[in-house]
Amino acid sequence: MSKVCFGVDIGGTTVKLGMFDEEGTLKYKCEIPTRKEEDGKMIIPDICDKITEILTINEISKSDITGVGLGIPGAVADDGTVLKCVNLGWGIFNVGEKFKEIFGEVNVKCGNDANVAALGEMFKGSAEGEKNMVMITLGTGVGGGVIIGGKIITGVNGAAGEIGHMPMSDDEEGTCGCGKKGCLEQYASATGVVKVTKKILNSTDKASKIREIENFTAKDVFDMAKSGDEIANLAVDELGKYLGKAAAHISCVVNPGVFVIGGGVSKAGQFLIDRIEKYYKEYAFFASRDTKFILASLGNDAGIYGAAALILS
Repeated sequence: MSKVCFGVDIGGTTVKLGMFDEEGTLKYKCEIPTRKEEDGKMIIPDICDKITEILTINEISKSDITGVGLGIPGAVADDGTVLKCVNLGWGIFNVGEKFKEIFGEVNVKCGNDANVAALGEMFKGSAEGEKNMVMITLGTGVGGGVIIGGKIITGVNGAAGEIGHMPMSDDEEGTCGCGKKGCLEQYASATGVVKVTKKILNSTDKASKIREIENFTAKDVFDMAKSGDEIANLAVDELGKYLGKAAAHISCVVNPGVFVIGGGVSKAGQFLIDRIEKYYKEYAFFASRDTKFILASLGNDAGIYGAAALILS
């Protein structure tokens, strides 16, 4: 049997697992629930058990594993130490060492989930072939991953790429989940889009179909904007402005060749990309004004591809 590796994307609800060959081709994938009870102590054992089960099903020996890559929703140091993962109930410990303690001796590499997703898009996604890129994920929150020279930029303690917590407004009264006020995440996440839209609705008496939807979502806002609703278009324009300005700030520091936009909000497609680019060109330094913006292509599989790339690249 040829060698295989595993890419594991640990999420707050499910853990996604993929088995890859040495060329990075996905051969098998599945997911299991993320058991967060008792401070998430069963998460690593559950992953080990599932990998063992996959090996048995496919008649593969542990000796044929070149490694296991893990994408983790939190800051991760280069040695595999997590610095608290609130969504999993984890404190500070070395994930790689704990994995090997349970599974047995194997090559284990860990990374922040957003960084790993960015690596996945560079490895087998829409940014394949790019070595200098930034991924911005727009979902319940706003995440990011920075890759320069083909390498993930992690920083001193793994907190690099926390794009969602860039300060964007001094006038914000609400508090972000991180404890600060005025973070990009408060405006550009799915919940942020709804918040911005409500603020616009409350500031005017103009008619809008959105007023007819009791608990509207970010998708509703984009759908209405595409159909020509004025209020919805103002909200999308505001989102584009925040993201365009944030990307311009990032570009001044790392000068990427491409920005990859992913996450649930990115399903708005080119309609969203056009708004971001419009404001990016207004704010960007002249030397980086022509940076490309593209949509992510791997969807929910970006994490497992990127985790595998930690081993294969």
